[in-house]
Amino acid sequence: MPKTTTGHALHRWRAWAIQLAESHNIDPYEVDWFLQGLTPLTSTTLKLESYLSQSAIPLKASLNELTAKWNQRISDRTPVQYLVGETPWRNLTLTVTPDVLIPRPETELIIDIIKALVEASPDKEKLQQGHWADLGTGSGAIALSLAQTFQNATIHATDISPATLAVAKQNATKNQLTNRITFHQGSWLNPLTALEKSLSGIVTNPPYIPTQTVHTLQPEVTKHEPHLALDGGPDGLNCLKTLVTQSIDYLIPGGIWLTELMDGQAQTVTDLLEQQAHYTHITIHPDLSGINRFVSARKAL
Repeated sequence: MPKTTTGHALHRWRAWAIQLAESHNIDPYEVDWFLQGLTPLTSTTLKLESYLSQSAIPLKASLNELTAKWNQRISDRTPVQYLVGETPWRNLTLTVTPDVLIPRPETELIIDIIKALVEASPDKEKLQQGHWADLGTGSGAIALSLAQTFQNATIHATDISPATLAVAKQNATKNQLTNRITFHQGSWLNPLTALEKSLSGIVTNPPYIPTQTVHTLQPEVTKHEPHLALDGGPDGLNCLKTLVTQSIDYLIPGGIWLTELMDGQAQTVTDLLEQQAHYTHITIHPDLSGINRFVSARKAL
């Protein structure tokens, strides 16, 4: 039987949830984000309270279940994305579970950077039609967006976790991109040995947070998100060092390498790339907050 509630009942629930959020230093906007994921209501409808007169608002969970979930947000600091089971990212709607890192808004810029790098390349057409790899794909966000951006390319997505890959595959199905992406289970480039010297681009958002720092992050992160996707070793650079050296054998001449990283790591990663002597056009890219968030390079010709 479909679950519904009245506008007045939902209004009372929303007021209660907002008050509880404010009393626990949680942004009250999360209540509307939560309700948008579990009802057909939009942000504007909730803000203007124009749903009040509705007699039957469909729910994905009963009001009692919504209450239990919201109490979980408050008491356990469970991220609202996990409670809803999905999150928006660029123009995608992605399923997220505790098996995958929640894609961040700042990571969305990685696709714009890649598009600009390809556009500026003298091998533009070759890159657009080649093989691309998203390493440590997580929810599949980057791989899916690469497939949308380069519609004549072949996209490969790798992840060491079978449970994580299952979520990424689900997202490919949800966004009708299954036929554009091949998923591979394994660490970084190891599952792609057949593609040595064949990749037009390597894009990654690897674990880059120092081990000791992981335990100081917000409880939403440390208690709920997979540490495998966060912990980059003692200095946060374990995975990045591997990716810098491994990628040389996989990229075509002129191929693009791009990673996300944390504030303070950009110059170190730039130095690592320069030390290899196989990369050119090494560039640091800020995010929208001005933080040096990405580093790109090209494989030398």
